[in-house]
Amino acid sequence: MGALAFAALPNSNLNSDARMQRGKVMGATTKLTFEEFQNLPEREGTHYELDEGELLMEPSPAARHNLIRQNIAMALIHFTKTKQLGIVLEEMDFRLAPDTVRNPDVAFVTAEHLKKIDLDSSPIDGAPALAVEVISPSNTAQDTVKKIQQYLRGGCKAVWIVYPTLRLVEVHSATGVRQVREPESLKEDTLLPGFSLSLRSVFEAQ
Repeated sequence: MGALAFAALPNSNLNSDARMQRGKVMGATTKLTFEEFQNLPEREGTHYELDEGELLMEPSPAARHNLIRQNIAMALIHFTKTKQLGIVLEEMDFRLAPDTVRNPDVAFVTAEHLKKIDLDSSPIDGAPALAVEVISPSNTAQDTVKKIQQYLRGGCKAVWIVYPTLRLVEVHSATGVRQVREPESLKEDTLLPGFSLSLRSVFEAQ
């Protein structure tokens, strides 16, 4: 999903909502602490991310984006639940670093990590084992690469970048990058041994 950045404000006494509003008309980048980020007011149809202290606001994605996300999530849920490997979450906040909070479209959290987190709190502390991002037309290559690096530095074992228009998935890990293109099947042998997902089923609208 594409993100909007807000401008930096000289008056640190302003509350977070006011800082956001003023940021729309100023030229620099808004820097927030994690505590300020936590206190942001909820806005229907949007969610926030914290990019190394920079506040980002993500608009609601299009229907096709959501369908692709759901297709991936359902396949992962079925597999991980059957194998009792952990849990799969959609659009959940993860604190990857002290000043970085990301909200992947889909995330897999291992059973081991699950023992260390509070399911009633947000964001989850630490990166998921797998983060999945579905690319929207507004996403830039620079922002996507930066996000991948943040996930991997934060502890992700794998990051899937899903390109609906190209009908392919890039799989990023510490060992490199590989592409899986329709009609191939997406596999994650190290993290999810035995998992296989047809990309045709991922990109089908129904």
